[in-house]
Order: sequence, then C-alpha cells, then structure tokens
Amino acid sequence: MAETMGNESTTVESNEELPKNPSEVKDEDKKKAEEIKEEANVFFKNEDYSKAIEKYSEAIRLNPFVAAYYGNRSFAYLRTECFGYALQDASKALSLDKNYLKAYYRRASANMALGKFKLALKDFEAVTKVRPSDKDAKMKYDECNKICKRLAFEKAIATDDGKCLSDTIDIESLVIEPNYDGPHLQDGKVTQDFVEQLMEAYKEQKKLPKKYVCQILIQAKKLFSEQKSLVYINVPGSSKFTICGDIHGQYYDLLNIFTMNGKPSEENPYLFNGDFVDRGSFSVECIMTLLSYKLLYPKHFYMARGNHESLTMNQMYGFEGEVKSKYSSQLCELFTEVFNWLPLAHCINQKILVMHGGLFSSDDVSLDDIAMTPRNKQPPESGIMCELLWSDPQPQLGRAPSKRGVGVQFGPDVTQKFLEKNKLEYVVRSHEVKNDGYEVMHDGKCITVFSAPNYCDTMGNKGAYINITGDNLTPKFTTYEAVPHPNVKPMAYANPFFGLF
Repeated sequence: MAETMGNESTTVESNEELPKNPSEVKDEDKKKAEEIKEEANVFFKNEDYSKAIEKYSEAIRLNPFVAAYYGNRSFAYLRTECFGYALQDASKALSLDKNYLKAYYRRASANMALGKFKLALKDFEAVTKVRPSDKDAKMKYDECNKICKRLAFEKAIATDDGKCLSDTIDIESLVIEPNYDGPHLQDGKVTQDFVEQLMEAYKEQKKLPKKYVCQILIQAKKLFSEQKSLVYINVPGSSKFTICGDIHGQYYDLLNIFTMNGKPSEENPYLFNGDFVDRGSFSVECIMTLLSYKLLYPKHFYMARGNHESLTMNQMYGFEGEVKSKYSSQLCELFTEVFNWLPLAHCINQKILVMHGGLFSSDDVSLDDIAMTPRNKQPPESGIMCELLWSDPQPQLGRAPSKRGVGVQFGPDVTQKFLEKNKLEYVVRSHEVKNDGYEVMHDGKCITVFSAPNYCDTMGNKGAYINITGDNLTPKFTTYEAVPHPNVKPMAYANPFFGLF
C-alpha cells in the first residue's frame, strides 16, 4: 500500500509463451521448477521478497500448473504490498486447485488490504466449510464478520448533521496531570519552544497530554480545511526548499533529517509528501511533530496526504493500535478528521507537481481539476483522489493495471503529456521504497523520493530528501542511513488479525 518495496516487475509470465497444458511440461522442467521454488522459499524466509518473487516466477515459467507456486508468490506480493498481483495469483492458484486452502487466505488478505471485507469474508467462509473444526479458520471468519457488521452498523447510524468529534469534544474537561513536566502550549498555541521541547520529550519516549494533542489536531484540521486540494507554493530567489517522502513512523530518522538539513523555519521550509504513519512504531511522535511545525509555520511547512492517511491502512498497519495504546480510540477519530483534510498535492513555482502516488487514468486532468477535487473523506477506489494517492510509474509506455490493485501504472509518455498540458517541468512522488532513497524515471520527468531508511528495520534501503532553490529547480538529492531507535519493533501496534496470512 504505501510501498512496493522496490519490486518493479509486473507478473513475469504475462507476456511469455507458457505451456498450454500439463502434458507439455517436461519431467526435467518439473524437477527444476521444484528446486527453484525451494530457492524462492529461502529468499522469502530471509525477507528478500523481490528475489523470492523472481524465483517463484521462474518456477511458474517452467511449470505453470502448480497452485502452490502462485500461492507462494501471492504471499510474497502481499508482503511487498502488491495487492493487485496477490489477488491475481491467489485466484489463479484456486483455478488450478479449488482445494488449495492457503490461496483462500491469500486472496482474503489482499481483499482486506483493499478494504473489500465482504469479499474476504466469502473466502474465509469457504475455508470454514471445508474445515469446520479448524479453530484458526473459524477465528478469522468471525473476526472478518465482525468488521463487516461494524462497518454496516456505522453506516446505518451515520448522521447528516455535520457534527464530528472536533466539534463536540470538551477540551476544558481534559486535565493536565500535576506531575507532568513536559512542554506546554502557550495560551493553547504552538510556539518554537514548545516544538523544541516536544521533540526532546518524544526522543526520551515521553507522552504529550491528551489535551494538547486534541488542541493541536483541532487547530490543524481547521488550517487544512481552509486550503484547496492543490496547494501552490512559491519559493523565491535563491531560497532553499526541501521535499521529503514517506516517514512511516520512523521518528528517530525524522529527527536525523532535521539534524542533517536543519530544523524547519521560515528560512528553511519543508514539504512532507504523505505516509507519516503506520509500519514504524513511533507514528504518534512523527505526526504530532509534523503537525506542530505546520501550526508554527503554516506558510513554510507543508504536508500532503498519503494512502496511509486512511482508516483501512491505519487499522492494518499499526497507527490505530498505537493511538489506542498511547491514548484512546476517541483520538483515532480525531486523527482521521485531520487526515481527511490533508491537501492532495502541491505545485512549486508553477513548475513542479508533488503528490504522494502518481498520475491518472485519463490524459485530460488539469491542475484546476486537482485543486477542485473533494477530499474530506476516505479515499475512493477510482478517480483523481485515488490516483494521486495510489498510482505508480512504470518504464513501459502507456498505462497498466496497478500492481497494488488500486490506482494505475503510468509510463513516460503519460508523464510527458501531463507535463505539457499543465506547463510543468517534472513531478515528484513518493509511495515506493527505493534502494538509494530516490529514483529518477521517465527521462528525468518523474522522481520518487522515499525518506524512511531501512524501512521496517529489514529493507536495508537508504532514505533521501530533495533540495531545490527558487532560482534552480534542478533537484539535489541527499541520502542517509538509518539511525538507532529504541527497542520497539515496526508493526508493534498492528492488529494481529490484519497480518498477512
């Protein structure tokens, strides 16, 4: 969802000539395919999912009639967040062997990741029918059924009066504990001293009182709601401007960016391009630091929505669990209100468009269309908002269905047409892990920047950020390694049910 962990490939065998029926597969190819599958399993065990996918694909090319090859590759695609491909492989496995139960789990996992809980429920139900005494299958069915019922209930009781938690919460009733020794808002406002002290407190794993969190969230929501979905930024003269990609709850790496590049200020403006939370287990610290800077420097600190600033992602990948653990379920609702109002894109000096995901399924989209896109909601499954948050570039010309199952993959010709139509020089996006922290594609016209080094403590990638100046929009890349963090593993707060089975 946020990332594809560096895996750029499409389904490898899609354009190749494969054996048409099992009788065409030679015995030596069957044997070789099994050997390659075992190699793939080792890569998977070692969490090298891209290599595992390559090997499973090799096995499939040799013998495309073994359900387990597709099932295993589906699992690897799940781990790399290519949910569209995972869904495709799981369905292929079931077409080869309808009794291959693991494929039902894989397909259910992909559908849950895409927020399609009713479809997931059907697959869990299929497993329970085959294995009525399987406690694990029954548990997964029951949990998914609870989610479906909860969603239906929430939809049924939803009101149209426009009231939300930020309108009704009684801030004055929230008290600051007498023994609290951390930073304080001044007359309810963020100050530079507050942010400095907050970062130090978070560094020592201290908590900000719920009252202050609520005040910051309510003020941030108001500020974001006054902006259009596309925010225009002017970087004057020789002034420096910094663009950062995904942070994903890696608070100590966020602090390292500020150490290397300077803390945000009116003279040192920043744009953080979405996916502030999830995966990393210091997401509260990241988002509260960033929102505090937004309130302190509203015209010199910018934040865009990523696909992980959404309910389904937060439920799966840890942010909801982290907020509940550190505060309450009520605060989850308040964070969602803020996320719903985050801008979808930024345009720098009328020449650079920055969004989290990518471009569109249509060549007709203009900057005005982006600016007028309604956004106070959860991301839809299609359209401009969806594609801004979810799409990915591809080296091939044209467009292709998304490996993620949401959004679209777009080629260099699509990028060029969009830039020409809107009189832009290049686009910057994030959304994908890159080994060097960044990647330049489409003849320099499409740049990916990813700012979470050693993503999930496993990927070994560098992080990066981009510097430009107002009079020189040529991007300058700075890369860096991960820094140590307290012994709290990534995904520590993730709902175990939403694990990839």
